[in-house]
Amino acid sequence: MNNYPIALWSFNLSRAPGSAAALAAMIEEGLQKAADGGAKLLVLPEYISETCLAFKPDGLSPSEETAFMADAGAELFPLLKNLPERYGVSLLAGSWPVKTSAGITNTAVLLAADGREIRQDKLSLTPFEQDTETWNLTPGTELQVFELDGLKVAILICLDIEMPALSCLLAQEKVDLLLVPSMTEKLSGYHRVYGCAKARAVELMCAVAVCGVVGRAEGTTQNETNVSGAALYLPCEEDLGFTGIGAEIAPTGGEADEEPFLFAAVPVAAIRDLRQGAAEVWPGAWQADHVLLKVNSQR
Repeated sequence: MNNYPIALWSFNLSRAPGSAAALAAMIEEGLQKAADGGAKLLVLPEYISETCLAFKPDGLSPSEETAFMADAGAELFPLLKNLPERYGVSLLAGSWPVKTSAGITNTAVLLAADGREIRQDKLSLTPFEQDTETWNLTPGTELQVFELDGLKVAILICLDIEMPALSCLLAQEKVDLLLVPSMTEKLSGYHRVYGCAKARAVELMCAVAVCGVVGRAEGTTQNETNVSGAALYLPCEEDLGFTGIGAEIAPTGGEADEEPFLFAAVPVAAIRDLRQGAAEVWPGAWQADHVLLKVNSQR
């Protein structure tokens, strides 16, 4: 495979669907657009679930929002289940609160065009996500690597892409593509996530696709602003255009109903050639086993 075509949709939360069925119809429109553009995968952002707060019941407290969004997701996923096969486009349906025996997780749900459903929990939660007075989420404990259309793929949700320890875990697996759904309140968060995503592309010699929600959800109590864009980052190599940017849409707050929708192509064959020795200086899955850390203190 030379190139793998994808689409990244930075969904605007202000769309305010009136039901899970209405949201499913919106997502189907996005799948149609992705299919018309030749994409094989459509990626939606972290916490697209917040748009469902537009139809939350009166009097719902912040600490009850995750359970409500989890129920909305449980209603939504069966409505989406057959769409990827129909359109020939796999769907990362963003991330959703999901009820488990251990608590409620923040979980990315990928519906593959071949009928599989792949779920990845967020592993490193923000202080807000863990706050018992608000969303009170539980972190995941497993990082999955899976095959999709012949590519080796993994999902890291937002803050997870900022954790070098997870990059070290993935280094031995030679992934082709990392998918990063995100939600960032400010430009500072956007630059943390997207800057670290670009670093992971260099470290792992892989492609990293990132998109985040924009706008403000009707009924939100926690996330008054969301700033993001969409990007495909690549290793910084001459054969890939030097800069490490495969495709990119600048960040927006979505105040004017902006909704970045980016088509991009993952240069799979070129990246695999670089990993096999064509890269300028990449040392592979480098370990610091021979390095002794010394801390010198002055008295």
